Amino acid sequence: MSSRSASWFYIVSYFVLSIFGSIHAANNCNGPLLSVLPESSFESSSTSSSSQLPHSAKLNRREGEGGWAPERSDRQPWLQLDLRQKMEVTAIATQGRSGSSDWVTSFMLLFGDSGLAWKQYGQSEDTGTYTGNTNSEGVVQHKLVHSIAARFLRFVPLDWSTTGWIGLRVEVYGCVYKSDVADFNGRSALLYRFNQKSQRTVKDVISLRFKSYGADGVLVHGEGHRGDYLTLELHHGTLALHLNLDDAKLYPSSANVSVFLGCLLDDQLWHYVLVKRSNKQVNLTVDGHTRHLSTTGVEDSLEVDYELSFGGIPIPGKPGSFLRKNFHGCIENLYYNGVNIINLAKRRKLQIHSVGNVTFSCSEPQPQMVSTTFLSSSSSYLSLPLEPLGVWGLDVHFHFRTWNQEGLLFSTGLAQGSQHLVLQISRGQLHLMVHGAQLANKCFIKMCYYYFWNDLAIQILSGFPTGCPQYSGGCKNPTVAFQGCMRQILLNNQLMDLPRVQQGLLGNYSKLQFDICGIRNRCLPNFCEHDGRCTQSWDTFYCDCSGTGYTGETCHNSIYEASCEAHRQMGSTSGYFYIDPDGSGPLKATLVYCNMTEDKVWTVVDHNNSGFVNVTGATTKKPYVMRFNYTASLEQLRTLIGRSEHCQQEVVYSCRKSRLFNTWDGRPLSWWLDRSGEKQTYWGGSVPGVQQCSCSLEENCIDMNYFCNCDADTHLWVNDTGLLSYKDHLPLTEIVIGDTNRTGSAAVYRVGSLHCNGDRFLWNSASFYPGSSSLHFPKFQAELSADISLYFKTTASSGVLLENLGTADFITLKLTTPSAITFIFDVGNGPVDLTVTSPVPLNDKQWHYVRAERNLKEASLQVDQLPLHTLEAPSEGHYRLQLKSLLFIGGSTFKESSFLGCIRALTLNGVNLDLEEQAKLTPGVTPGCPGHCSGSASVCHNRGRCMEKNSGYVCDCTHSAYNGPQCKKEVSMSFESGSSVTLTFQMPFPSSGIYAHDGESRENVALSFLTTRTPAMLLCVSTYHQQYLAIILANNGSLQIWFHLNREERAEIFTPKASSLADGQLHRVQVHREGKDLYVQVSGIYLNLFQHSKALCLQHRQSEVLRAGSKGFIGCLSSVLFNHLTPLKTAILNHGSSLVHVLGNLVESNCGALADSTTSQSTSGEFNSIDVNHVWLHNMDFIYVILLAYISPILLCRSSQALLGRMISFTAQLFSGLSRDV
Repeated sequence: MSSRSASWFYIVSYFVLSIFGSIHAANNCNGPLLSVLPESSFESSSTSSSSQLPHSAKLNRREGEGGWAPERSDRQPWLQLDLRQKMEVTAIATQGRSGSSDWVTSFMLLFGDSGLAWKQYGQSEDTGTYTGNTNSEGVVQHKLVHSIAARFLRFVPLDWSTTGWIGLRVEVYGCVYKSDVADFNGRSALLYRFNQKSQRTVKDVISLRFKSYGADGVLVHGEGHRGDYLTLELHHGTLALHLNLDDAKLYPSSANVSVFLGCLLDDQLWHYVLVKRSNKQVNLTVDGHTRHLSTTGVEDSLEVDYELSFGGIPIPGKPGSFLRKNFHGCIENLYYNGVNIINLAKRRKLQIHSVGNVTFSCSEPQPQMVSTTFLSSSSSYLSLPLEPLGVWGLDVHFHFRTWNQEGLLFSTGLAQGSQHLVLQISRGQLHLMVHGAQLANKCFIKMCYYYFWNDLAIQILSGFPTGCPQYSGGCKNPTVAFQGCMRQILLNNQLMDLPRVQQGLLGNYSKLQFDICGIRNRCLPNFCEHDGRCTQSWDTFYCDCSGTGYTGETCHNSIYEASCEAHRQMGSTSGYFYIDPDGSGPLKATLVYCNMTEDKVWTVVDHNNSGFVNVTGATTKKPYVMRFNYTASLEQLRTLIGRSEHCQQEVVYSCRKSRLFNTWDGRPLSWWLDRSGEKQTYWGGSVPGVQQCSCSLEENCIDMNYFCNCDADTHLWVNDTGLLSYKDHLPLTEIVIGDTNRTGSAAVYRVGSLHCNGDRFLWNSASFYPGSSSLHFPKFQAELSADISLYFKTTASSGVLLENLGTADFITLKLTTPSAITFIFDVGNGPVDLTVTSPVPLNDKQWHYVRAERNLKEASLQVDQLPLHTLEAPSEGHYRLQLKSLLFIGGSTFKESSFLGCIRALTLNGVNLDLEEQAKLTPGVTPGCPGHCSGSASVCHNRGRCMEKNSGYVCDCTHSAYNGPQCKKEVSMSFESGSSVTLTFQMPFPSSGIYAHDGESRENVALSFLTTRTPAMLLCVSTYHQQYLAIILANNGSLQIWFHLNREERAEIFTPKASSLADGQLHRVQVHREGKDLYVQVSGIYLNLFQHSKALCLQHRQSEVLRAGSKGFIGCLSSVLFNHLTPLKTAILNHGSSLVHVLGNLVESNCGALADSTTSQSTSGEFNSIDVNHVWLHNMDFIYVILLAYISPILLCRSSQALLGRMISFTAQLFSGLSRDV
């Protein structure tokens, strides 16, 4: 049977156990456990007949009808085993019912201590189901990756024979589980007392397993008189570790550190905890997930006085009193630095003192709480009989927990006929209301932690008020069902018998799972990359990427360009830019200065000491030492230098009677350290491996007996200045000077900024020729996230661009037809493919861009500037991409459909593959690519696209704000009073969603302007829904950026610089918004951190924008770009188009040509001021779907159309599916 009603009821969360930290440490723990069990140890949800009872389900048994089978009407069948004591289970086996067509093809395994609270066992992180049998007699055995410690097991069939029914025989293998356990009742504790007054440690190891009946409670605590402490506690169901190693009196400002890990740990199931500390380094592990922290104080030892307490913190001198909430539950195998605490307590050793009643067996809470899971947000329900409201009304009491912020909890009819009492969660708050009437005091209860077990009690008295509440929209019935867990349901103080509900003897239900709470913490581990913040609903997780510098469903993709060369190709001029050389890799973006000269683009990274320094009084025993700290980390610099074609760093060194090397034995007296901390003794202009300076190589030293001018040891000032250019040693991190202590001796030095140019990988390419040749690289490391980007050009109709195989998994990117790219992969759930079809051929011998990505949330494929194609990933199932073979570029393992043409700029997860080097070693593939559009010379500028021709090339400037043969000619206009350009356009945008991460919009705006008039409207973009972006100059000439992204929220105003820009000088403004993050740059101006403000009302908010709009703009605008739109160029080239509306007199100008002279700086210039200009946007609902042109401008305020007619505006209307004349 391929699909059964019961199957999906049990597809809920699964957990990988890390209970013991090792895999079957005991080799002899594999004996069969069921043969000695009595019949009473076997239970089931139902039985098909008296000869198919649960105790017939022992492996290989043939008595009766040879196994267990449930009733055919059983909606949720299960077979349960009571092992009579806690056992360590290492393997299981299944078999069908003997001599029948009944067997189970897939099942899941539950375990527990009480037979009431269950946990699902999973073989791996991404699957919680087991493969069963294919016939009635074969035995299928599963060895458990991590052994289970439990008394009860439950086999839950999910799918079964297509020709018969469920039939099951089982065996369980393992041994007796041995442990030391202690039971804490919430008012007790154990104290472990030291042999001396205090104990100081530099290393600590604490390990334990716990099962908690409450959300809060202290597990371990120790403190010292000087202020040291260590506390391990449950806080709202999360494990918290608090640590301080410093003396509070000596270091009162020293920061205490805390780390939190896990969630839902109050589920009455066992959890494993390990704390390991070595000096300041601490690892906290919960159920196999580890979080690392480092203490920030001065000390590295922990000093604890007298004792450690477990289960609570007793107050000295006050028996029975505790400082914080005690732990309520069981702890077993508790070890502190190798000491078995519970074993000592059981043997009543003197080191252990018991506070309150601590017992040494784990008791279950009474009454036992049985959970039920509501699986579907659309159709799950539980219907229970309820007596009509009488004199005493109604009393409802239940516990619930959920991740969802919406859901119907409770509904019942009232005695007044058509009225219904409704309790629902709305936006994370509880709303109690009556449909047909309104409570005298409508209840709004804030649920800050609605994933806790919330204990809810409702009392309704008779004589309920009537009438429909008067709120907008009238009376509305809830449409979202509750999705979560419930337990302890009491109606009028009567506990509901849920097992009777499951058996069909009480009430009714739909899409519930009984006896288990299937809530899952989808944020552990956190699959949001680059410090993205994880939130979740019942079905999936979401990543908030704001402030990270990354975007995408899992914060995988950097929003920054990889190099200054890439910024130049995007049309940027000299200025400070963020670059991210490793893209989606682990390194953050860094702020650098990009110096765009005529022939080269220089990346400049400054450090903390760029001025001239005079050194005297230094010896080799007490040398002068200066450490250089750069504005980027050494790892970031290593990546930047590796990506660059050339790097250099100037070291200016002047000396007087100060030698660099000892003239007798050649021993260095001064030296410098490279980025790896290695000592280097060659100086600027020389080469590694020789103790020389540039004058020696140039043969112009003042004394040719020496290799450096300073070694002549003259009384005159001489210099050994030069450039360090060996990339593997750059940048210089430390300089050491040791010969300036003699009379008259001195040295003056200056270490310049690091300068790099070129991008090795932007044009790194290979040519593939006929003959089934391909490049081979190590396997693609892409288990959780995979992004692939490349450029290709070809004349072939098909071919494999990239392929990597695993045992069953694979990932492939290929050209399938002359106009289609297909991205195919399989992570174990079956092949998934995305295809993008281009309206023009892709085998036109022109460069085409492809980017494919696969993560836990979605797969996407982008080709050139065509709309992004996406496909949502399933919330359950396999999610790790397991690859094993070599990575093939330009071909496949089976040598089918090899690629013919060129591939360049291939990047995988931020790692650039060196195609040229690998091509040198591969027959049939050559480095580089023939043609005019295949080199780093970048013949087309400012987003211009190079197009190959038979006799040369042309530059396509369609998406560039510039014109001319190479897209370098500025497009500028002079605006007089009353003139404006309005452009209507159609543009695809991502879709919106309830969560901000469901789809994030973005804008890229760039323009240059020159004016002396204020206020002024530079640019405005508005939509049909009254959302807008406006860039204005305020009355005082300051630049303001206005965002109104959500009609229900206030506009946000950002002022990058308070001083006036209406100074008659040309200013370049670049604005980039990615979701909630806003980045702004004004060339030539070093900006402070943006400040934003919100006005009090809409009318006041808009008044300044309206004032700027009414004045318009008088001056010159140049190179205006909004995403891929170029309004000024469009207005000139399409003056008669109905999509372009021009008012007043517009004159072409050349004011933009001033940009080159005002922004370019020499490569030797030093740049000292760097500020991060980044802010966070509050309103996130400005998510476009499709924008359709609309003739009349839709302006900020409907009554303000005349005032805003004099501005550069882009007007648009949200497409509603209705036909319109435009």
